[in-house]
Amino acid sequence: MADNLLTVADGLVVSMEYTLRLDDGEVLDTSTGGEPLEFIQGQGQIIPGLERALYGMGIGDEMKVAVTPEDGYGEHDPEAYEEVPTNAFPTDIELESGMELQVSDQAGEVYQAYVAEIRPDTVLLDFNHPLAGETLNFEVKIAGLRAATAEETEHGHVHGH
Repeated sequence: MADNLLTVADGLVVSMEYTLRLDDGEVLDTSTGGEPLEFIQGQGQIIPGLERALYGMGIGDEMKVAVTPEDGYGEHDPEAYEEVPTNAFPTDIELESGMELQVSDQAGEVYQAYVAEIRPDTVLLDFNHPLAGETLNFEVKIAGLRAATAEETEHGHVHGH
């Protein structure tokens, strides 16, 4: 089967050009001027709402996709904050508002957190994704499609060129 007859389906490596904007028009991310994003369709490597919209697209096809929070990074959870004593952080880290941290719990699970506020003796951590609650507006173009190699399928991700 010729590659140009392929359409986006599970197990295919999708090469996608994209621009991501928020509702206010701010560009958050784009592949313009760089390499297209490559991922294996159907593996949950991109947000669910975008992945679902790509099925059936062919090489050269373009589409605008608005991904709601529930199909993106979730709604903003007002409960997803935790106040942590300042002395719980290594002294060699200069804490700044908005900085991203890896935080592990007592069971060793690692979580992504963001410094929401630095208080006199504590730090307020936000465990929401920075894009939680946002509608994500994608402009996408399928730049390439190919079957994943056996190694890529086994490893669950695309291997570089």
